[in-house]
Amino acid sequence: MSTTRFLTGITPSGTPHLGNYAGMMRPAIQASLSPGVENFYFLADYHALIKCQEPERVQRSTIEIAASWLAAGLDPEQVTFYRQSDIPEIPELTWFLTCVTGKGLLNRAHAYKASVDKNMAAGTDPDDGVTAGLFMYPVLMGADILAFNAHKVPVGRDQVQHIEMARDMASSFNHIYGGEFFTLPQAAVEDNVATLPGLDGRKMSKSYNNTIPLFAPREQLRKLINGIATDSRGPSEPKDTEGSALFQIYQAFASEAETAALRQAYADGIAWGDAKQVLFDRIDRELAPMRARYEHLTAHPAELEDILQAGAAKARRLTTPLLRTLRAAVGLRSLAQGVAPAKAAKAAKAAKAAKAALPSFKQYREADGQFYFKLVAADGRLLLQSTGFAAPKDAGQAIARLQQQGLAAVADQLAPVDGVAPHDVAAALQALADAAAAATAA
Repeated sequence: MSTTRFLTGITPSGTPHLGNYAGMMRPAIQASLSPGVENFYFLADYHALIKCQEPERVQRSTIEIAASWLAAGLDPEQVTFYRQSDIPEIPELTWFLTCVTGKGLLNRAHAYKASVDKNMAAGTDPDDGVTAGLFMYPVLMGADILAFNAHKVPVGRDQVQHIEMARDMASSFNHIYGGEFFTLPQAAVEDNVATLPGLDGRKMSKSYNNTIPLFAPREQLRKLINGIATDSRGPSEPKDTEGSALFQIYQAFASEAETAALRQAYADGIAWGDAKQVLFDRIDRELAPMRARYEHLTAHPAELEDILQAGAAKARRLTTPLLRTLRAAVGLRSLAQGVAPAKAAKAAKAAKAAKAALPSFKQYREADGQFYFKLVAADGRLLLQSTGFAAPKDAGQAIARLQQQGLAAVADQLAPVDGVAPHDVAAALQALADAAAAATAA
């Protein structure tokens, strides 16, 4: 069974809350138990420095977030759990990628553009307050991913652009240095992430100051739950579950039977104080054992340090040999090697030329935001052209169907190309199939 590598970064910039747990932590920990999956979880402390320049806060948040993940059930024996700053190959790879990444690509990054647009609206200099760290953020994120050749990166839809940029960086490096050094990562878009309401009914968020800390002490948890906003309906008056922050939070923790029971209690007119007690009891039942583990770890940070150092050693078993290969590829080699690297480079160039003599599929994105592919003959002639796809993976899947099942499988997704004979297309597809079979046999 082939293994798929998933990589998830967590920025230590605050204290985890119930929304983080229900929306991201709990499902990620459950997913880490899936067979055939290799999971990497890291504390993105370099990224935290882009927005936070308070050393004590960064350190405290690192402790709290590491302890939260471990207390919630993340098993460092089953996954690779490490701190970004403990992997020196990541900043080195960041520089390698910086040298093959166009400034124009980074100009289009959402976070940078948002800062520029905000400054323009305020009538200030477009780059006012924009650090090089903010501008270069996508390159560091690309290095995080490519250092482990991760196949999938779970992200929200607003982060998909960064995965596309990482693919561009990987492709550029592979092309310039003539090798398959990097796997092209794919975004695993999480559209169904649970979003919990906060104390005031808005989305639970540190920016709204309406959160319930995940491992708040028991009595503080009770006090915060008692402060959840409710309407003015009194005891015995039926209450609506729709729009009830209290009910939505309960639903994220309760079983279907428990949720149905509270829904009936709402219809029967349960008092708000009693409903809040039900919510407190349900959350505390789940979190109490975890809270004990969390409090132990935060009180003994040396244990956390040992776990993270063990995770870093495990991670570097992958990153160290990769960077050794990349250093040689870019020419950062021992001078005692003499002409051997030149011979290797010549061989690599010859292999690249042989590969270039084959037809090839090319995927790209147009100004309309759609993704396309084309099949190009060895002499550069256009043989096939697709219509647009909403996502790059859709284009990739269409190519796979074409190669496995033939032209008929994607006939409705191809645009006409003048002057191309069907036998030319068939010959090109057969040449690719033969090359793949030869590579597998070798």
